[in-house]
Amino acid sequence: MDESKRQFILNRMKGLQKDVEAGRRVRTEHAAAQTPVRKQPGFSDLPEYKQVVMQQLAGQQMGMENPFYRAHEGASGATALIGGRSFDNFASYDYLGLNHHPKVLARASEALQTFGVSASASRVVAGERTIHTVLEEKIADVYDAQAAVCFVSGYLTNVAGISSLVGPKDLVIHDEFIHNSALAGIKLSGATRRFFKHNDTADLDRVLKTLAGDYERILVIVEGVYSMDGDIADLPALLRLKEQYGFWLMVDEAHSLGVLGETGRGVFEHFGIAAGEVDIWMGTLSKTSCSCGGYIAGSEALVTLLKAQAGGFVYSVGLAPALAAAAIASLEILKAEPERTHQLRHNSRLFLDLARERGLDTGLSQGYSVVPVLVADSLRAVQLSNELHADGINVLPIIHPAVPEGLARLRFFITSAHTDEQIARAVDRTAAILGRLEQEKFGLGSFDARQLMALFAKS
Repeated sequence: MDESKRQFILNRMKGLQKDVEAGRRVRTEHAAAQTPVRKQPGFSDLPEYKQVVMQQLAGQQMGMENPFYRAHEGASGATALIGGRSFDNFASYDYLGLNHHPKVLARASEALQTFGVSASASRVVAGERTIHTVLEEKIADVYDAQAAVCFVSGYLTNVAGISSLVGPKDLVIHDEFIHNSALAGIKLSGATRRFFKHNDTADLDRVLKTLAGDYERILVIVEGVYSMDGDIADLPALLRLKEQYGFWLMVDEAHSLGVLGETGRGVFEHFGIAAGEVDIWMGTLSKTSCSCGGYIAGSEALVTLLKAQAGGFVYSVGLAPALAAAAIASLEILKAEPERTHQLRHNSRLFLDLARERGLDTGLSQGYSVVPVLVADSLRAVQLSNELHADGINVLPIIHPAVPEGLARLRFFITSAHTDEQIARAVDRTAAILGRLEQEKFGLGSFDARQLMALFAKS
């Protein structure tokens, strides 16, 4: 990029930054004056909006296509149809290749004919359907649990569940890499929040020793498979601490069900531990079970409490019957065909091994469904994603602020339906393109990606 273009970008960014800072000064001065006259700002005046504009401007000036929100034109799994073109797809949660399975489609179609499209009401009022009970029994069976309850959104499951179980007198401790939905639930609850270093139970022990005696209830939250890094929670060590300190343990199995364990039942089966040792099992219906929504499984008392107190259940429409039916069929296939989980494990390990052989940085991944390729700055991650897209490989970047600048990555989701050839080609093209970008020191020259992201952070 020539100097005039770099200077143009820098000047434009600085101008937007001045707008942001000026807006903040006006709001501060306005508050200090304590005047009753108040003018509501337009959305285009908000600092948050200006930050988005700065990011878009940088991409446009560099000729970078936005890799997000590309519309798929059919069912997506190991392949996807985008813009009339077929892609090898590594951006799907369809871990066991069930999204277009004939049994899943047939069950959903049958439910549509029987129950219609919508439950049409909260389950508490008039939205309870027999198919909801069947699904919850299937989920409880996976975890050898007394009961389960389903919500209409995986994100909502964490928000509503956590905020119903703890409050201002309680403490929630979570892995530092926990999902945003759990953070939202903790914030809503009013509980004190602390985190421990990722997958470091010694650090969790330190936090517990310091704070355990100061709160009425303590909830510890981890993920079975961490969705950004692809590593696994140390469940045995967590249960040893649970026995010592007596906290509730909540495990988010969104990316573990169908992935871990000999028959795909999740992290407890992976470690050979009784599922009942964990107090709260949480998961989503949108991955292995090819539907939409979320669930919590555990004791009868836990589920009864959530059905009565969780706002996201009480005040939300019941899960659409067709979605419930699709999830039921998927869970039945999971139980009947464990070879799908075995094939997923083969594919994930193959991808990880080939990536490491080519010198790609796969971070903490243990080769179970999620394999990140760390590429440093966010602009390079976007460029790598776009060039792979041009080569017929669909994989999305994870960039700042979703991850810290310097840890931007492409996140490859592996499924049981991927072929060895698809995997080998994806690794080969990723290594080749990234190697070239690194040699070119891809960025904005003297006004590089780190300066740009620092400017974003200020705004």
